[in-house]
Amino acid sequence: MSVPSTSQADAARLLVRTLEAEGVEYVFGIPGEENIHFVDALNDSSIRYVLVRHEQGAAFMAEIYGRLTGKAGVASATLGPGAINLQLGVADATTNSTPVVAISAQVGLDRIYKESHQIVDLVSLFRPITKWAELAPTAEALPEMVRKAFKTAQTERPGAVYLAIPEDVEAAPVSPDLKPLPRNVVRPQEPSPAQIARAADVLALARQPIVLAGHGATRAGASEALVHFAEKLGLPVATTFNGKGVFPDDHRNALGAVGFMRHDYVNFGFDEADVLIAVGYELQEFDPVKINPHADKKIIHIHQFPAEVDDHYPVEVGVQGDISRSLRQLADAVHRRFDTAHGEKIRRLIQQDLAEGRTDDGFPLSPRRVVADIREAMDRSDIVLADTGAVKMWMARMYPTYEPNTLLVSNGLSSMGFAVPGALAAKLARPDRKVLAATGDGAFLMNSQELETAVRENIPITVLVWQDDAYGLIEWKMQMELGRSSHVKFGGIDFVKYAESLGAHGHRVTSADELLPTLHKALAENGVSVVAVPVDYSHNLRLTDRLGELTGPF
Repeated sequence: MSVPSTSQADAARLLVRTLEAEGVEYVFGIPGEENIHFVDALNDSSIRYVLVRHEQGAAFMAEIYGRLTGKAGVASATLGPGAINLQLGVADATTNSTPVVAISAQVGLDRIYKESHQIVDLVSLFRPITKWAELAPTAEALPEMVRKAFKTAQTERPGAVYLAIPEDVEAAPVSPDLKPLPRNVVRPQEPSPAQIARAADVLALARQPIVLAGHGATRAGASEALVHFAEKLGLPVATTFNGKGVFPDDHRNALGAVGFMRHDYVNFGFDEADVLIAVGYELQEFDPVKINPHADKKIIHIHQFPAEVDDHYPVEVGVQGDISRSLRQLADAVHRRFDTAHGEKIRRLIQQDLAEGRTDDGFPLSPRRVVADIREAMDRSDIVLADTGAVKMWMARMYPTYEPNTLLVSNGLSSMGFAVPGALAAKLARPDRKVLAATGDGAFLMNSQELETAVRENIPITVLVWQDDAYGLIEWKMQMELGRSSHVKFGGIDFVKYAESLGAHGHRVTSADELLPTLHKALAENGVSVVAVPVDYSHNLRLTDRLGELTGPF
C-alpha cells in the first residue's frame, strides 16, 4: 500500500492550525471519505476530536459548548448527508443566539459545477439558518475565511456559521509561509449618555416598573450589575427561560421565569407594570404579546444591539452598548426607589409549589416531585439540561436557578433531543460541575446513541428520563385545546437494559422516595448513568386549570 505524500494534507494541516489559533479545544463530528486529511491532521494538534454517533449530536454538542464558554463550538461532517444532518443543531444555535462554526466537506471543484455523486448545494441549504455560509474556493483562502467564521459567529448577536471545504481544496498543497490570522476581539461600546438620560426620565415618572432579563444578559456576564441595579432601585426582576440564573431565584427581588404556555404567576407582575426594562431580552425567547397584550407599557430596551420590531414591543428608549455599564450608569442616573412588595405573593406561590412537590409521594411521580428532588441533588453551580417537551415546561417554570447557564433549554427553535449530546459538551466545558440531562422518553430516544460516545470518551454525565411512553407536551396541548388527544402514545422501553447495553449504568425508580437517593448515587458514579423515573402527567392539566382560575391583583 502506497503512503500518500505529506503535501496532500498541507491544506488540512493549515485548517487545523487556524482552528488552534482560534483557541478551539474540541471538534465534534464524524469523518468521511472527503475530509480524511482534516481528521488525520487533528491527530498532531492540541485539539481533541470527539467522534460522535450522529452529526446532529455533534451540532448540539458544539452549540452547548458555545453557550457555556462564549467561544464558538465546532462541529464537523462529511459532505451530503453528513452535512445535512448538522442542520438541526446549527439552526438551534442560531435561533438561541449561540456561537457555532460548522465545517463540512464538499465535492471537489473539478465536479461541483455538474451533476455528480453526492452533490448538494450545501451553502444554499445553510444560508437561511446561519449568520454566514460560504465555500472555500482555494486553500489560500482558509486563514481569512476561518477568521471571518469565528468573528462572525462570536460577535453579537452570536449564531452559527457554515464553511464548506471541497475535497480537492482540503488536499491541496499550500505555501509554508501561509499562516493563521491573529484573533481580534470585538469590544462592546459605551452606552450613549443621552439615551441613559432619556431612560432615567422614563423611570422618574414610572409608577411600577419591572425588569425582564434575557439570554443577552447571560452572554454579557451582567449578573452582578443586574443585581446591583435591582437592589439600588428596588425593582422586581423576572427572567426568560434562557435567562434563568442571571438573576438568582432566591433573591428577594426575584419573580421567576416567564415562558409558560399560559398565564403564570409571574405574568401578574407584568399585568400591573407600566414600564418594562428589558435587559438582554430577545423576542424569540418569549412572545411580547403575553406580557404587553395592549402594547401600552413604556419599554426601555438595554442590549448590545437594537431591538427587533414588534407591535407589542414598542421601544420608548433604546440603550445600546455594554449591558453591565448601561445598568450601572442608569442606576446612578435614577434618584428614587420603587416598592417591590407586589412581588411577594408571586414568590410565595412559586415556593409553595416546590414545597408541595417535595412531599408528594404519589407514584408514578408528579413532575413537581421530580423537579424538587433534582434541585435537592444538584449544587448551586451544577448544570441541568432540560430537553424540549413537558420536561422543559416544568423545569423552566419551577426549578430554582441561582447562576447563569446552570439550567439550559432550547428556546428559540425548541428542538427535541439536544439534552443528551449537549450534556457531553457541558461536562467538557465545565469538568468541575455535575451535569444532568433531564429528558422525556420521546426526546431521549432521538439522540440516546450518544451515551455510547460518553462512555467511550470517558465523559461522566447523568441522564434522568421522565417516562410516560408518550409525547407528553403534545398530549397536554391537545387536551387543553381539543379536550382529547391522539397519536401521541408509543411503546415502552426498558431503559435500564438499554443503558447497560451501551456501557452505562442503569437505574429504575419504583417509588417516590427512591428518586433522590438514586439521583445521588447516579451523580456520584464514575461514569455514565441513566435513571428512569415514571412520571404522572395528569398533573399537567391540573396546573393549567389552577393557573386559569388565578385572577385579581397581586
